[in-house]
Amino acid sequence: MERSVDRIAQPWGGRTAYGPGEAWPARVDMFLAEGISPDEVERWVQSASVLHSDGDAMDIAVKAGRIVGVRGRSVDRVNRGRLGPKDLFGWQANHATDRLRNPLVREGGRLVECDWDTALGRVVERSQELLAAHGPGALGFYTSGQLFLEEYYTLAVLARAGIGTNHLDGNTRLCTATAAEALKESFGCDGQPGSYEDVDHTDTLALFGHNMAETQPVLWMRVLDRLEGAAPPRLLCVDPRPTMVARRADVHLAPRLGTNVALLNALLHEIIRRDRVDHAFVDSHTVGFEELRRQVAPCTPAWAAEICDVPAAAIEEAAELLGGAERLMSTVLQGFYQSHQATAAAVQVNNLHLVRGMLGRPGCGVLQMNGQPTAQNTRETGANGDLPGFRNWQNDQHVADLARVWNVDPSTIPHYAPPTPAMQIFRYAEQGSVRMLWISGTNPAVSLPELARIRRILGQERLFTVVQDLFLTETAQLADVVLPAATWGEKTGTFTNADRTVHLSEKAVEPPGSARSDLDIFLDYARRMDFRDRDGRPLIGWSAPEEAFEAWKRCSAGRPCDYTGLTYEKLRGGSGIQWPCNADAPDGTERLYTDGISWAHPDVCESYGKDLVTGASVEVVEYRSLNPDGRAVIKAAEYLPPHEDTSNEYPLQLTTGRTLYHFHTRTKTGRAPQLNAAAPEVWVELSRTEAAARDLREGDLARITTPRGSLQARVRITDIRDGLVFVPFHYGYWDTAGGHGPASDAEGRAANETTITDWDPASKQPLYKTAAARIERVARGEGTPAPAPTNTASAPSEPSNVPATVGGPGAHATEERP
Repeated sequence: MERSVDRIAQPWGGRTAYGPGEAWPARVDMFLAEGISPDEVERWVQSASVLHSDGDAMDIAVKAGRIVGVRGRSVDRVNRGRLGPKDLFGWQANHATDRLRNPLVREGGRLVECDWDTALGRVVERSQELLAAHGPGALGFYTSGQLFLEEYYTLAVLARAGIGTNHLDGNTRLCTATAAEALKESFGCDGQPGSYEDVDHTDTLALFGHNMAETQPVLWMRVLDRLEGAAPPRLLCVDPRPTMVARRADVHLAPRLGTNVALLNALLHEIIRRDRVDHAFVDSHTVGFEELRRQVAPCTPAWAAEICDVPAAAIEEAAELLGGAERLMSTVLQGFYQSHQATAAAVQVNNLHLVRGMLGRPGCGVLQMNGQPTAQNTRETGANGDLPGFRNWQNDQHVADLARVWNVDPSTIPHYAPPTPAMQIFRYAEQGSVRMLWISGTNPAVSLPELARIRRILGQERLFTVVQDLFLTETAQLADVVLPAATWGEKTGTFTNADRTVHLSEKAVEPPGSARSDLDIFLDYARRMDFRDRDGRPLIGWSAPEEAFEAWKRCSAGRPCDYTGLTYEKLRGGSGIQWPCNADAPDGTERLYTDGISWAHPDVCESYGKDLVTGASVEVVEYRSLNPDGRAVIKAAEYLPPHEDTSNEYPLQLTTGRTLYHFHTRTKTGRAPQLNAAAPEVWVELSRTEAAARDLREGDLARITTPRGSLQARVRITDIRDGLVFVPFHYGYWDTAGGHGPASDAEGRAANETTITDWDPASKQPLYKTAAARIERVARGEGTPAPAPTNTASAPSEPSNVPATVGGPGAHATEERP
């Protein structure tokens, strides 16, 4: 059966209900360019989504050398053929007329086109000058969560063993560094314990700061189908906004920003008080339970209610839901990761599962979710704050093993301190010790906090900035050299989603102009720099994606993220496969910790943990004393107030976040007509109470101000909790007169003009959800509604006054149910 659906108006499509333990039914979604029928498609090329972390498998439709649409892959375990709005429409950005086609270099204050020899020649010349004059620490690399595994791994080798710098991180620091840190704190190692298939079996699903309906819409379709089937799971939502998840929840807790640890401690208090503890599991597989018991003993629901501004009875109801679950599944995302005490809060969710023994069984798992399509790969390959293969920088044996794989001396690999996180790299650039910064596939001039400061840093004459991207982004406009990159559909590689599923994405079309894949750019730089191993051979011995994948497999061998059982050929044609995949698990591994805790022993763990208050690394002697047998660590945390709180001058809390129809800084989704039309401009959300107190109405133009700066946005009045304002962070300046920042006669448009330069001590993730603000009217809206969707968390509190979000004929996609 096939039907046509407006997938802007109905972003999650139709339902295919199913019950517990049943297979999720297939539904194949397809969107083709106007005038193209399926029979006219010349080739279907295998791939997966790169506009969120779900990993939706799809085929790319090609005609006459151009991408003309996409179709979901029904054989894939992740999506069973379904696609979300960004999957269906986002590919159109590949054809944008303002794609970068040739390299650019700065001449006389202007960026001018040149050839690759000129552009890379300048990069190599500056690299060699800085190495000679200042050493490896003068060079920094800041990459993405949207490249391919092969590209990250190549970057990690050239940066860590070629240059020898410790300054390599990804923009995954902004979205999922806390996911990795929380897993390391609890289990000694990164790697999601759970699986998407736990949705098929769970009787209780808890979402902590996770607006799944908008950040992972296809996973939300899976949940919706369970909710419509027999014996649906009960749903707990912890979110201060009235998300679609909150609207379907049995219990919705909307805590005050910055109080997640207080809330979780109260939930754990109740579970322990009611003895909903799996004592056998705790005794056999964990350490630290008694310390947790002592920490949460005074954290009653009444105590938390005062801090969180949530009714004590609602906290008790949530604890009963969690404590009564027979199969508990939890997910966590930015509402925890980007808020005060981020790692401490995420760890308490892990503690819920450890205390209840809810791991390693169908329907029982925790997913510390990712926000980007290839965020998992930055962590696996060492392109962020880790060593490749989840090796421990504090363990000399791990460093020696990595040196063996790369055939370099261990001293070549910097391990005198933790790898430098992104916020510190920019601080070093601000201070002048980092003199060259290579930015690939990310846009910090819009995405980092306190943008006026970031623009000042990138605008320094002493900082040589290289930007590698698809478009002349706000960041690229400040660069000394701009390298045009190929994107999804224009290159081949693999990437791994949030539940460890590896997909192959094949090249479907040629990139525009002389644009190159990120892999080819890194390889060319490494060749020109003449990096060598200890035997005088080229440090990087591969020249193509599949060769890079085989090299990565050798690096991953015997590590938690073991890829040795995977090949490009094995990934072709069927479903994606979950790591670890090796001789012991040739078909992949659905969920971790089915037979105890695997990677927490002091000799093999990725991390010995950190102090959750100071961020100081735990030393091996202390960790070995605490956890000699390699059990899961139940790590307690005390609630501490946020660093920035409200005041008379700034009486509201400000939070930022995503909307369903955009991704990051809109460099792609802003160029897809259906997506951009659904959310064309920035807006601000606040409650009816707060709007009335300031005489604000739907559509009024308002100014939002914090101690850092301000922006202007149209008002959307929603059912958000009182005392809070929300602004989506996607909107920058590339499509305005300002170009890379506010025009001289205009106020800000970007949410990050207002956010604070502060980060979690353990994960080093910036805090985008803990700021004090005020809001005031600039002008009446004169009946014009805010440019916000009406079918998401941004739904108006009085919908009859606002036209519904629709996509029209150009947004219709087909759904086929076999």
